[in-house]
Amino acid sequence: MTKQEILLAQKEFIFPAVFNYFKEPLVVSHAKDQYVWDIEGNQYLDFFGGIVTVSVGHCNEQVNAKVQAQMNKLEHVSTVFVNEPQVALAKKLASITPAGALTKSFFTNSGSEANETAITAARCFTGSTEIIALRHSYHGRTSATMGLTGQGAWKLGPPQPGVVHAVNAYCYRCPFGLEYPSCEVKCAQDVEQVIRTTTSGRVAGLIAEPIQGVAGFITPPKEYFKIVTDIVRKYGGLFIADEVQTAWGRTGSKWFGIEHWDVVPDIITSAKGIGNGLPIGVTIARPEVADAMKGLTISTFGGNPVVTTAARAVLEYIEENNIRQNTEEVGSYLMNGLLDLKEKHRLIGDVRGKGLLLALELVEDRRTKAPATAATLQLMECARENRVMVGRGGLYGNVIRISPPMNISRADVDEFLLRLGASLTACEAAMFAGARA
Repeated sequence: MTKQEILLAQKEFIFPAVFNYFKEPLVVSHAKDQYVWDIEGNQYLDFFGGIVTVSVGHCNEQVNAKVQAQMNKLEHVSTVFVNEPQVALAKKLASITPAGALTKSFFTNSGSEANETAITAARCFTGSTEIIALRHSYHGRTSATMGLTGQGAWKLGPPQPGVVHAVNAYCYRCPFGLEYPSCEVKCAQDVEQVIRTTTSGRVAGLIAEPIQGVAGFITPPKEYFKIVTDIVRKYGGLFIADEVQTAWGRTGSKWFGIEHWDVVPDIITSAKGIGNGLPIGVTIARPEVADAMKGLTISTFGGNPVVTTAARAVLEYIEENNIRQNTEEVGSYLMNGLLDLKEKHRLIGDVRGKGLLLALELVEDRRTKAPATAATLQLMECARENRVMVGRGGLYGNVIRISPPMNISRADVDEFLLRLGASLTACEAAMFAGARA
């Protein structure tokens, strides 16, 4: 198919709710390592990684070789039969969870399904039904997970019963108008008031992303999760860490993002990066929580031998090539480069994140922090022209999300910063020229 035929078919046969970046959608042809090519042969430096999914490079040869061998041996049997790749992956996951406390896994196809499973498990274990989620959060595209999500643009249909939303730790735009650390992390302390005033007083749990992904990689202060976890457990609830975007070394040095906050969750959910592009979700829980799901259940494609082989291969590649340390070091190098860009470009209001999960929040004015939503759209177009791929997010659509493969080098970062800097210069020239006119 030609580019035009593909675009026409997309418009005619795909749900229009499936949105695309750019005024003219980018038609991707193939990819390798840190690069993506469009159908016209243009090469792009990929610093978005398929929405934080390509963790060890596009078409990783070591991972794909193991996947291909498994495909020639056993592709599918469903969960009603036991297979080695599934239990081998579950055993591996049990060995790397925080404090070794979460040892039982349930495999699905996506983060949405993983979060649905976690909510069910928490309700079964506690005997309570009410769930606390956070504002600005994103937890999936199913009816239940849209109910958990704290952004109106990502919700279809009515609110879900039994879900309340607490304020999140958005220090750059503090909902209380305070500043850290003199605020004494009031956003965390307020969770107790949320429970006492908007629930029955006994909750099933709190679900939260260690770093809020779609929200624009909002990163809480160091005290936040210890405070909110203690409060939720005081009222009988479990803590569910939604690690769909933050796990597998993405935040640097640790396997799981929540480990940076010295908290051990009761349940961890994840997806994305563990499959390096293949569809897999997982809910990992303390054994007593997993055991509380007394009914029968299956997941037809969950735990598929091909995708669990891929996931284990990804973890092995991360270990064998010291990728977590690379993420820590190269991520710090990239962070410093982004801070340098902030000094040069007044469009950048905030730089945040951990490891290779970083973001720029763009503002029209640093004093008022008015979201530069239109400029962010323009910057995306400029980045495309400079052949670099980044993501966009945030409640106001004014955040540039940066999440390249975790095995990139400093040379890749240098090239990215050069291209992003040129994109910012072009965008600001158009934006402020318009303002002067």
